[in-house]
Amino acid sequence: MRKFLSVVQWALASVCVLTLVTLPISLETQLVAGMCVLVAMMVLKLVRPDGIWRLVALAFGTAIVMRYVYWRTTSTLPPVNQLENFIPGLMVYLAEMYSVLMLALSLFVVALPLPSRPSRANSGDRMPSVDVFIPTYNEDPDLLANTMAAAKGMDYPADKFNVWLLDDGGTVQKRNSDKIGDANNAERRRAQLQKLSAEMGVNYLTRDRNEHAKAGNLNNGLSKSTGELIAVFDADHAPARDFLKETVGYFDEDPKLFLVQTPHFFLNPDPVERNLRTFEKMPSENEMFYGIIQRGLDKWNAAFFCGSAAVLRRTALAETGGFSGVSITEDCETAVELHARGWHSVYVDKPLIAGLQPATFASFIGQRSRWAQGMMQILRFRFPPLKRGLSIPQRLCYTSSTLFWLFPFPRTIFLIAPLFYLFFDLQIFTASGGEFMAYTLAYMIVNLMMQNYLYGAFRWPWVSELYEYVQTVHLLPAVISVILNPRKPTFKVTAKDESIARSRLSEIGKPFFAIFGVLLAGVAMTVYKVYTEPYKADVTLVVGGWNLLNLIIAGCALGVVSERGERAATRRVKVSRRCDFQVAGKWLQGTIENVSANGARVLVFGAELEDLVIDAKTGIRFKLFSDGTEAVLPVSIRNFERTTDSIAIGCLYLPTEAVHHRLVADLIFANSKQWEQFQLSRRGNPGLLRGTFWFLRLAIFQTYRGLVYFWRDLRGRDNIEPIGQLAEKRQ
Repeated sequence: MRKFLSVVQWALASVCVLTLVTLPISLETQLVAGMCVLVAMMVLKLVRPDGIWRLVALAFGTAIVMRYVYWRTTSTLPPVNQLENFIPGLMVYLAEMYSVLMLALSLFVVALPLPSRPSRANSGDRMPSVDVFIPTYNEDPDLLANTMAAAKGMDYPADKFNVWLLDDGGTVQKRNSDKIGDANNAERRRAQLQKLSAEMGVNYLTRDRNEHAKAGNLNNGLSKSTGELIAVFDADHAPARDFLKETVGYFDEDPKLFLVQTPHFFLNPDPVERNLRTFEKMPSENEMFYGIIQRGLDKWNAAFFCGSAAVLRRTALAETGGFSGVSITEDCETAVELHARGWHSVYVDKPLIAGLQPATFASFIGQRSRWAQGMMQILRFRFPPLKRGLSIPQRLCYTSSTLFWLFPFPRTIFLIAPLFYLFFDLQIFTASGGEFMAYTLAYMIVNLMMQNYLYGAFRWPWVSELYEYVQTVHLLPAVISVILNPRKPTFKVTAKDESIARSRLSEIGKPFFAIFGVLLAGVAMTVYKVYTEPYKADVTLVVGGWNLLNLIIAGCALGVVSERGERAATRRVKVSRRCDFQVAGKWLQGTIENVSANGARVLVFGAELEDLVIDAKTGIRFKLFSDGTEAVLPVSIRNFERTTDSIAIGCLYLPTEAVHHRLVADLIFANSKQWEQFQLSRRGNPGLLRGTFWFLRLAIFQTYRGLVYFWRDLRGRDNIEPIGQLAEKRQ
């Protein structure tokens, strides 16, 4: 009876909503209704932004969206008999409906995400045996040494876990390559990593052939190990000491749990953050996914494996024959299969690893192309919406995650649609300026406010649009390729530990300047049409405003593809650890102020400038985070300067033994709280209005900087940065 009443209530509510959405009202009434909803959402955001009132505000916004969809569907499409207008008009309409669909799925996933789980570090859980897998292909041995050292340093009984370096760069297939140079490199790499692994107490493992990429490498590790649980870390993802303590306890609580996933925290900015200089000021792009979306997926038992920073149950993987390898995104594909078999997942919202992101824009696009193509393969071969075994919420969640990567199609249509009207006078959107104000503008503002409600401090206004635009130009052909030939894509390893010696334009950045030029011509055409056709000025100004918005985003993207010279691959993380620093044979007191994967900055007290020599070899003595014992890390002095009461010395690590890598890992990776504090320091919701002005200011400067880089590149000048620095001072 209760179920029947619930169905009746939902049916009545649906009828009421549909009635309100389709109610014929005047343009003035629609405009007033839109304004009232906007005011109500603003007030609720200021007064009651959480809980049930958050849902009320989102419901208000949804009403405006649905009202817009109804109007857009019934009143704005060009006549079918005018194909030159109808076809592009239908393309724009479908792009908008895709956006509405993704908004609806986002509301389902993250309207009320699960709160972060409490720490389990001191819970005294049973400690099952764990095999730690570090798959590698072509990464630098020093990078691998830091990751292995951090993995070996995890706070867990030594007899309960084994670390495995799974080397796909030294396989028999590679060592027997017909290309002698490649074969010699593979043989050399294998010998070097075998020696390094032995020194660090890590099991080295390779295989005969490079089959099924990363999935095949992991499955080879599964076949040679016996641990109850499997922890997976990418080659550049070093875990904190408390990683296993914070994760393994969940498996005893739920015998059907196959996955505990943790977020990916990065020590370095991605190319967008680095070139725009927003890394320390604004939340990273991945924080929206790991800070909000994964918690929303977790609510519906749909948090999925992200390839690293996770623990999985061996018996669950045995059901599917190990990690799935049909697609090039083996992580999400594996999760889909295990969720469909009734297994459960948990997401722990605490940064417990630190890794590296691609440093160059080309590598960034290469990584995202692999993600996009892999998700399209999952959509094609696994088809989550109809996947047997998945619950309805899980189907919706996986549909949201896979369909997201179709964004290059609507983003391209939104980019070129205004140009259809401005240059070719095509009537793709039959509406007056007043109707646009009452319906479309209200919908756009409400949409932005809903995004701010959903993601707030994790994603600032217009940043998603920028990220999607800079990816669209190169992802569109990649997505089309995999749709036409789903089995064509192959796994490509993302470059790690890159650096850019000098400022330059990205090698794949030229198309962005061409697009900017076309959009700028669109602005000129807007002015011309308003002057020559004043009777259509209202529509022309609306379309011209749309084109101007595209121009602002495209201008900001010019700064994204203008690569700043920066020798260091990683940024420094602030710490505060007491130490002793050796100067002229004496140990002086100091404080380690910040650290990176390559060096540290130390404040030394009582030193004299004349005692310091650039490139001099010395040491830092400090107490280990793990056991409190003292150790000395050899370093060289790279730079120094006088401060108020000390001398700040920049140092470069000089690890020569396995123990030195353990000391570096202890400095950078042992304490996960420093990463959490860094993330929190960047989070803050500027609000829709202030965030929009911030983005506009950023876009104006980056447009100028990008054009400077482009001009210098045309003239064949290598030294771009001085002009870039001058422009930055003006900002």
